[in-house]
Amino acid sequence: MAQRGQATVGDSRSPRARDAQRAAQLYYIQDLTMEAIARELRTSRSSVSRLLSHARESGLVQITVRTPESEAAALTHEVSRRFALTPHIVPVPAAVGDVERLERVALTAARLLSTYITSNQKVGLAWGSTMTAVARHLVPHPTHDTEFVQLNGTGNMSSSGIGYASDLLRRFGDAYDAAVHQFPVPAFFDDPDTRTAFWRERGIARLLDLQGRLDVALFSIGSPFAEVPSHVHHGGFLDADDYAQLTADGVVGDVATVFFRADGSSDGIALNRRATGPDHAVLRRVPRRVCIVAGPAKLPALRGAIRARLVTDLVVDEATARALVETV
Repeated sequence: MAQRGQATVGDSRSPRARDAQRAAQLYYIQDLTMEAIARELRTSRSSVSRLLSHARESGLVQITVRTPESEAAALTHEVSRRFALTPHIVPVPAAVGDVERLERVALTAARLLSTYITSNQKVGLAWGSTMTAVARHLVPHPTHDTEFVQLNGTGNMSSSGIGYASDLLRRFGDAYDAAVHQFPVPAFFDDPDTRTAFWRERGIARLLDLQGRLDVALFSIGSPFAEVPSHVHHGGFLDADDYAQLTADGVVGDVATVFFRADGSSDGIALNRRATGPDHAVLRRVPRRVCIVAGPAKLPALRGAIRARLVTDLVVDEATARALVETV
């Protein structure tokens, strides 16, 4: 009988979870058919199918696909060797559009995060279109004494952004049974001196201290070139003068609203003096920095982020990974 892959079956105490666990053990571990499981559990085949779906979606079952030596494996090795990071490459057909590509990468990333996030950790979270997509696919993975810390403010000229950030943090907090810490400041201050004054406030200083003691940082890369617009580039955060200044400064992308050039440098970029995201020196001190990227349009920004040494782990679609090694 064909092997269905390696599956780890967890435990839970609710009646439905117990039935789902039993069905998963019979299907994935004992290799029974759904018809045989239905007979053993005295239920219908469709009920078994729903139990197996519940087992996967609730995190009772975690499936690992071991990739054989292949072209994809060679690409993974090449990205790792050339850029000194740990890649996870998501196979996506070339004909797929950027919206579906993002969903596939986000779904994969959401399933992978439980390997990065454990108990007793402080996890930094940058908001954006990609991280919002990841949040929709999170699988419950309870931890204890884990905290999620918002990395950059969300307010702009038309909104405080509190609801947007709160929803994103809540989804992560609920999935990991973790505490969350909002960062109630705008994405960009109008005046650098205002930011300096805010940073002296004790409540803000506490959050900055948490950001300085992170174990993991989760983020995507903002890019003005992506087909799926980066939230910072379409949410009313930047005006025409800001874009003109970014062009003059040679900016190709941002991480947590802190901008960088193609060579990875960020010094002298005027808008960074008003930005509320962590300085790159602070981010580089985080032991694990997980970057999630979908779409070759983000390639210039991805290369810049790698050159800035902001990425230790990369979740990326195959086409973007291939372009990354072919164009360097």
